[in-house]
Amino acid sequence: MRNYKHRQGSATICVLGQDGLPLANTEILIHQKSGSVLFGAAGFEAVNLVNGDLKGVEKEYTEKRIEKMLDIFDFNTLPFYWGRFEPERGKPITERTLKGARWLQERGKIVKGHPLCWHTVCAPWLIENDFSDEEILKLQLERIKRDVTDFAGVIDVWDVINEVVIMPIFDRYDNGVTRICKSEGQVGLVKKVFDEAKRANPNATLLINDFDMSTDYSDLLVKLLDANVPIDAIGLQSHMHQGIWSKEHTEEVLERFSKFGLPLHFTEINLVSGELMPAHIGDLNDFVPDEWASTPEGEARQAEQAAEFYKRLYNCPLVEAVTYWSFCDGGWLNAPAGLMTKDARIKPIYDALYQLIKKDWLTPDMTIKTDNKGEAEIKGFRGTYTATYDGVVMEFEVE
Repeated sequence: MRNYKHRQGSATICVLGQDGLPLANTEILIHQKSGSVLFGAAGFEAVNLVNGDLKGVEKEYTEKRIEKMLDIFDFNTLPFYWGRFEPERGKPITERTLKGARWLQERGKIVKGHPLCWHTVCAPWLIENDFSDEEILKLQLERIKRDVTDFAGVIDVWDVINEVVIMPIFDRYDNGVTRICKSEGQVGLVKKVFDEAKRANPNATLLINDFDMSTDYSDLLVKLLDANVPIDAIGLQSHMHQGIWSKEHTEEVLERFSKFGLPLHFTEINLVSGELMPAHIGDLNDFVPDEWASTPEGEARQAEQAAEFYKRLYNCPLVEAVTYWSFCDGGWLNAPAGLMTKDARIKPIYDALYQLIKKDWLTPDMTIKTDNKGEAEIKGFRGTYTATYDGVVMEFEVE
């Protein structure tokens, strides 16, 4: 039985009147705005919507999906894949992405950029121009400096490097990043890209992110931390197209990566609501069917398993962020992995997660009375609260 005591805390507030004197025996309305864990989703659609790219039924469905996404999640990831963000050298889509990021920020959301360095969806012009390894590294670092600087204050959370475990041996196609990972070495490249990002925005939260949950990843982290790489959080991907992680595997991953003492971010969670991907598929990218239907039985399974997986993560003290990747069906690999369908139908998984995130893991509204010193103690889930008296609203934290 989980009681989540490690997610709870207390705070004492003092309520003063306009004359600066304590308001004794006064009723105050207390409301929790957000918890201590960031729950989110990939918010790529917001960029297209805000920039007016969508029309007709597609726009209508997207608006409905984004409305529901904003209702449940406070943390949104936006795309910075180099090949799409800067398809032509020197012409990044900074303004349209910044417009989407600001739109989310204005609605009280925290925005993350994903990723700054990755061998996949890399800029094709790195290869087409026949740059040397030294030139590619220079361009990569310049890209990081430019984008982290341009988005500072709007995006202050970054997946700095993605899937570095496989990066030096990636051989599906030529790309500039794999080249420099081979020449610099994993530790050398990670150190340089993190240092560049930290210089560009010293206040940013910087993540390393990977799908490889083997000891190859944790062994690499030992080397990176020994090299004083400024990693602020460890990103753990969990695309479960072939079935949910077992309880034993989940707990082993949590225990192994918790030993580093850094915050854990589950960055890319997916669970399908249709037929599972065949178990013999080694690389998930090798299975992209034209049609992959969601089924009633699959949706019930998806909702039940998602709730249980989130409970296991929430029970781990070092988990500080949880991102569901495909908010809508038909995203990555065309999988029915979303919380909603393409035609904006809410699936059972949405309701299951909403119950946990917005109800079970937030302290219910309460009315408290101050003592004769004008003070009152609030106990509940850690996070941001508001105290309201006579039309005045103030925020405070329960730690």
